[in-house]
Amino acid sequence: MTDRKELSFWQMFNLSFGFFGVQIAYALQSANISRIFATLGADPHQLSFFWILPPLMGMIVQPLIGKWSDRTWTRIGRRKPYLLIGAIVAVLVMIFLPNAGSLKLSTAYVFLGLNAAMWFGLFSLIFLDTSINVAMQPFKMMVGDMVGEKQKATAYSIQSFLCNAGSLVGYLFPIFFTWIGIANTAPEGVVPDSVIYSFYSGAAILIVCVLYTFMKVKEMPPKEYAEFHGITEGTDSKSKGEGLFKLLFKAPKTFWTVGLVQFFCWAAFLYMWTYTNGAIARNCWDTTDVASPEYQAAGNWVGVLFAVQAVGSILWALVIPRFRNLKAAYVVSLLAGAAGFASIMFIHNQYLLFGSYFLIGFAWAAMLALPFTFLTNALEGNPYMGSYLGLFNCTICLPQIVAAATGGAVIGLVGGSQGAMLMLAGVFLVLGACSVSLVSTHKATN
Repeated sequence: MTDRKELSFWQMFNLSFGFFGVQIAYALQSANISRIFATLGADPHQLSFFWILPPLMGMIVQPLIGKWSDRTWTRIGRRKPYLLIGAIVAVLVMIFLPNAGSLKLSTAYVFLGLNAAMWFGLFSLIFLDTSINVAMQPFKMMVGDMVGEKQKATAYSIQSFLCNAGSLVGYLFPIFFTWIGIANTAPEGVVPDSVIYSFYSGAAILIVCVLYTFMKVKEMPPKEYAEFHGITEGTDSKSKGEGLFKLLFKAPKTFWTVGLVQFFCWAAFLYMWTYTNGAIARNCWDTTDVASPEYQAAGNWVGVLFAVQAVGSILWALVIPRFRNLKAAYVVSLLAGAAGFASIMFIHNQYLLFGSYFLIGFAWAAMLALPFTFLTNALEGNPYMGSYLGLFNCTICLPQIVAAATGGAVIGLVGGSQGAMLMLAGVFLVLGACSVSLVSTHKATN
């Protein structure tokens, strides 16, 4: 890499600010999808299957976005065109998804055990997660493209900070709208207005934030990019055009060792997103009736707990760069998250759960920042940065698919207890922490 002036804090901030809006959309999806589909008629044994779609779409879309954007050089940028297209589609879908139960489809048609409203929601979810993935991936790539090795940990921590700040807003929207008088209950099979208005607000903020980054960030032209990364003429991805499977075969050891840690971590969080609502409704509100005011109150409280998690993540993201050894930071973060998950099953007071989810936030902050720090440093000077980051997203998506596909069987083995599923999530994080010792931090050879 050639010498280059380090980026200022605000330059790195602007680079990732759009992630704030994208993460609001992702937080609304994460906190409310189980609630929406339960409202539409899904039972707990079905819920995990709906969660297969988001990671499946990410697994398909993000490697393609990485490969295509590696070979895209336009006047407006390399990654930015994909960022803008993804954001526009996400905004449109966010307007339709929460209205799945308001179209009078719930009893009109049933296929494969799902009513028409659930099918509408299912296809909306596919489009939403596809567009969020298209909008999200360019932010990770632009840091890899434009930030030097010495600043990578800081840049990804800023991205983690903004990501969790967006999560905080998204998680709190439903309870905020309930507080100002928007209805938090609705007729059977219909999503409450508090959730619908939350999606509308998230869509508006998403497009504003993405446009801010789109306007403020100027990506490097090809020649400057090659000089910055020490890529010699004729070795860029446009000239070689290697396929994704060939690149995967050549992936550095860091890709696979961090990927193993990722497997345990993302399986754990898939269980959290799927089963938190049912677990706290049962433990703290003593209900499993999805049409009851108590269940909807628990749904709002999920947003509060996820917001507490986001606060923990925001604060811990400021601490991570201060660790001398980033692998040690990884281990400490995951073990803290494991303790948080393990405690949930034994807590029956909604306020005591703050401590559990605050600790879970430590793991989330590390998961957002450290894997990409390790990988992009290992790939420094590699002309296929975007392709590898897209492929690396499979280490996020595959464990969620496995966890979602097996969730119905696993919850049957634990007697239908959604709280026990969160205990299992804690076990996964412990396994992830143990796997950190295998992570390679050596730079790959080109």
